[in-house]
Amino acid sequence: MTRNPNRRPTHPGELLREIVLPEAGITQAELARRMGVSRLTVSEIIHEKRAVTADIAHRLGRVFGNGPELWLNMQKAVDLWEAEQSNRREYQRIKPLQAA
Repeated sequence: MTRNPNRRPTHPGELLREIVLPEAGITQAELARRMGVSRLTVSEIIHEKRAVTADIAHRLGRVFGNGPELWLNMQKAVDLWEAEQSNRREYQRIKPLQAA
């Protein structure tokens, strides 16, 4: 199934908030403790006010046993979509190099 390009991709914080934490049965505070970060850091990610960095992706991957790639790929999709939305006109003005 193809993703709708007009819809913002799912932020990793939404996945944590809506699915992962409830299924794991842990709180934001417990996740922060296990990750070795502040509760504020986890809260800002969960409320989509902070991006998942490579460091955070490694920490989430260790806690949940799924590696950092899932978390970074989700964040990359959000970042690329937001850049496209913010800069679409400017990007459209950029002319590609002609093939030689």
